[in-house]
This record gives sequence, structure tokens and C-alpha cells, in this order.
Amino acid sequence: MKKSLQGIWDFLQGDGLRQAFDAVYRGKGTSLQKKIIFGIPALSIALVLIVVVVILPLSGNSPDTRTPGTPVYFTVRPGMSVSEIGRELHAQGIIDSETKFWWTAKLNGFENKVKSGTFALQTGMTSSDVLETLVYGNTATIRFVIPEGFSVRDIAARLEGEHLVDAEVFIERAKSYRPYPYIEEHEDVRYAAEGFLFPDTYEINGEFDAARIMEMMTKNFDRRLTKEMRARAEEMDLSIYELVTLASLVEKEAYHEEDRPIIAQIFLKRLRIGMPLQADPTVQYLLDAPKEDLLYRDTEIASPYNTYQNVGLPPGPIASPGTASLMAVLHPADTDYLYFVADRNGNNYYATNYADHLALVDQVR
Repeated sequence: MKKSLQGIWDFLQGDGLRQAFDAVYRGKGTSLQKKIIFGIPALSIALVLIVVVVILPLSGNSPDTRTPGTPVYFTVRPGMSVSEIGRELHAQGIIDSETKFWWTAKLNGFENKVKSGTFALQTGMTSSDVLETLVYGNTATIRFVIPEGFSVRDIAARLEGEHLVDAEVFIERAKSYRPYPYIEEHEDVRYAAEGFLFPDTYEINGEFDAARIMEMMTKNFDRRLTKEMRARAEEMDLSIYELVTLASLVEKEAYHEEDRPIIAQIFLKRLRIGMPLQADPTVQYLLDAPKEDLLYRDTEIASPYNTYQNVGLPPGPIASPGTASLMAVLHPADTDYLYFVADRNGNNYYATNYADHLALVDQVR
């Protein structure tokens, strides 16, 4: 009996029968398809219903390559058919069989009742549970937070950790993503979008992917960069690209609000007199993992980003600065400081000359 039922189910899973049934159901079937469908004996139909309605819901899903229970955000786009939905659900490991999903939807009258929107599902679900969510459940509002000072790689890891994007897809897109003219193209820049993905709390409704998230974050940056800020940058003879690059260094160097304008002033002064910025974060940006203290050999890494070895700004931003760091560059402090060093707690100490600076380094390190 078990083998017979399995044979019926194997027959049901053939695309030919499913396509014939679908065509007849829509009133577009050929005469041969109608003969196939209406020629099925009543006993066979009864057995089919037993398999689909009774036996299948009791059986477990086939093992999936992904761990069952992994959260997945799934988007139903307007106009998607049940077949298309099932195909994508299966591809993402949410269900074990798109055909089983199709039959379950048909027999329960759900074919035209699935709502559009994004739903919070998980891998290894049954077809009936997925359909119940897609028909009766609420669409998901997805919320994520990107802190100030996150780099492209940090953002990609955060989004992947929350099951929103594939990190490598996000990183690859960031390499060449320049939606606004002020995101200049510079040689040796690792990620074109670096620095322009504004750190903020975001909410998403509906369809999304790495491209849409990146677009949303750069639009947010463009909106936060007010007319007054743009005018002030022009007044200081800074391009928007230079402003963001400088602000990214300030963001990574300053642990306290009061330090931002002082550090910004030191960097601006060094640029003006042709002195290397010697910003540790630009070297950290080159490392596979951050270090608490850089070694001397780290500062000798050959790279345009190494501000110990090169005078001027690095090729581009090294992280996403927040509004406070952008404003610190636009409105720096008025001091005579030219050096600074931070202790283990992130407190900065400032000096006007190199001898005093070395004494402070010995004191705090």
C-alpha cells in the first residue's frame, strides 16, 4: 500500500500532469490535456486526495542543505503565480517541494489568496504552514541599525547576520556603486560606496535586496547633507568627497563628542602644512582584523590608504561618518594643537609639539 501511494505521489510530482491540470483549470487546456485530467478514474482521484490531504501533511520534509529553522525574509511580488512562489520558496530552502506546495495551494483554494509583501519565514517549513502565513499572516516590517563608523564590510556582515543580504553580493556591489556625482571615481579606492552609506536606523517594507538597501542608505546620506553643509564645504574649498573622507577619519579617531572638532582641526592643519595625517584607522583599514595597538611594521604597509607613508588624504573614506563628524570637519575647533594620542579608554590628549606628544604617548600607553 505504501509503495502504491508513493507511486501515485511520484506521478503527481511530474510537471506534465501539473501543467495539464493548471491549463485546464485556467480554461486554456488542449483537448489532450482535458482528456488526461477528466479521464482520471474516480478511485485514482480519491487516492490522490488521500495522499495530498492526509499523508503528506503527516510526513516530514526532506533534508535541506541549509539548517532548518534559519530565518528567511521572503517577498511575494504582485502578479506572482503559485508556481513561481513555490519555485522561489524551494530555491531558498523554505519548502522541500515546489510541486507539493502547488498541490496544497490548489486543493485548499489558496491559489489567488496569497498576499503581496515580505514575510518572515524560515527554512524547513511545511507547505501548509507557509501558505497559512502567506494567506493569513502579516507582512514583516524589517528594522536594522547601522552604527557610525561602520565600514562597507562591517555593514555587509551586519546585514548578513540579520539574514537580509548575502555579504559578498553587498560588498561586490559597493565596489562600483556611485549614484551621485559627488561620489568621485578615484584610483585605488576599495569601495566606491564607502562613507556614503549613512549610519542610521532603517525600516523596510516590501521587496528588498542588497541593491535596494544600498540605494536607501545613499539616499539617506544625500538627504542628510543639507544645503548649508554643502555651502560650508564649498566655502572651505572642500569637495563633498574630501569632506566625507576627512569625516570618516574623525569618526574612527574620536570616542567623545568634544574630541571631534579638535581632531578635525588637527587633520585640516596637517593637510594645510603638508604634514602626513598619520591616522591609525587608515592602517587598520588595511588589516584583516583590527589591532589594539599598531606595530611599527604595520605603519610601513605599502598602500595609498597608509597615511603614515603618504601625505594628504587617503583615496577615499574608510567608514561611514555620522552627522556629528561631518559637522566637526565643517566647523573645526580653534586650537594650536598638532598632535594627539588616545589612552586605553578612548580619552584623547593633545600637544602642540612633537616632544610633548612623545611624553604623552609614554604616559598613556
